Amino acid sequence: MRLICVDCGHTHPPALSYACEACGGILEVQGESGLEPPREVALLASMWRHAGRLCINDPANIVSLGEGLTPMRRAPRIEAALPGFHGEVWLKDETRNPSGSFKDRLVSAGIGKALELGARGVICASSGNAGASTAAYAARAGMPAIIVVPAHTPAGKLTQIAAYGAILLLVEGHYSRSYDLALGLARQAGFANLTTTFLNPWAVDALKLTGLEIFEQLGRVAPSHVLIPTGSGPLVKGVAQGFTETGATPKLVAVQAEGCAPIVRAFEAGAEAVTAWDTPRTIASGISDPLIGYERDGSYTLKLVRRSGGLAVSVSDAALRDAMRDLARLEGVYAEPTGASPLAALRRLLAEGRMPPDARAVCMITGHGFKDGAAFADMPARTHRVADPADVAAVARLCDHAMAEQG
Repeated sequence: MRLICVDCGHTHPPALSYACEACGGILEVQGESGLEPPREVALLASMWRHAGRLCINDPANIVSLGEGLTPMRRAPRIEAALPGFHGEVWLKDETRNPSGSFKDRLVSAGIGKALELGARGVICASSGNAGASTAAYAARAGMPAIIVVPAHTPAGKLTQIAAYGAILLLVEGHYSRSYDLALGLARQAGFANLTTTFLNPWAVDALKLTGLEIFEQLGRVAPSHVLIPTGSGPLVKGVAQGFTETGATPKLVAVQAEGCAPIVRAFEAGAEAVTAWDTPRTIASGISDPLIGYERDGSYTLKLVRRSGGLAVSVSDAALRDAMRDLARLEGVYAEPTGASPLAALRRLLAEGRMPPDARAVCMITGHGFKDGAAFADMPARTHRVADPADVAAVARLCDHAMAEQG
């Protein structure tokens, strides 16, 4: 295995390298470990059943909590609620990963490679989910962890990070300020940087299995579209790479929030290069990434989207709330705002005629609702106080009335 620059093609030996030494470009892994499938039952029920396709050379360095192999469920009630739609909607439920988000895939591979390359600890800049994942896997590995997050990160994510025992640093301002601090701390401390932009190629490489899983779970037939919550975009790359290896080519849809949409802005302008956003304003903390200082990540993601014949689309906070509600009430999936963004985007694209009504669409539900329970707090709830629990008939009438109002 080695690292290769996606921009200039310069190759690098396997190391904790985060940018091309020749041009500063994004690095990706070339080659695979070729490890035999693991014998442990727990690993066979995780993404590590494909250990030979990942970056760990010694199975003793695998750090796993059971990530990957997440459910793929068809969403018939959502399909029925989409006007004029007669295709298929599938939910790739990444909330079922151990720490509640797809970030566990990256971190499992990244922390294992950090151990293999001799790192004495890990650092991660995060909007919340990657920090929780890194803290959990560092605890599993017995490694010190420093997590750097914006001070406005949802309380549920902060509580989860702190629970795992990591050092938690709160930084005022947008995510890119946390990103810069993590870069400096990693250099000074000699820790591996597990920030889950395109920074760590060993971590990003694991996401190719996401595309492969979708392909396998759909009966080895590609969907027409995969809708992906997108900050800097490594999950877009992972889905694209996984499908490329199968010979299938779904259209990739990068979904961003209207209050932080640098990739969508470039897509709509027909630009090749993404420019940084100013001040993010959205409830979708997981994709609230202005890309300040690492705009190259966004440009690479934009290139992958266009290469697939796909789209980049932004959604409003109001649409995010509607999607969160409907995922929960129609399909029983509790998703944070970022995780619900693909459904919001699907609705917009269908309404605007930018997606065919017979599409076979996969929505990547990337983060669990427990990450940001406050986002649900203002939604109408079917909650009623019972004054006299002995009066069963009165309570039954109350329930009948509430169900009739709900329709």
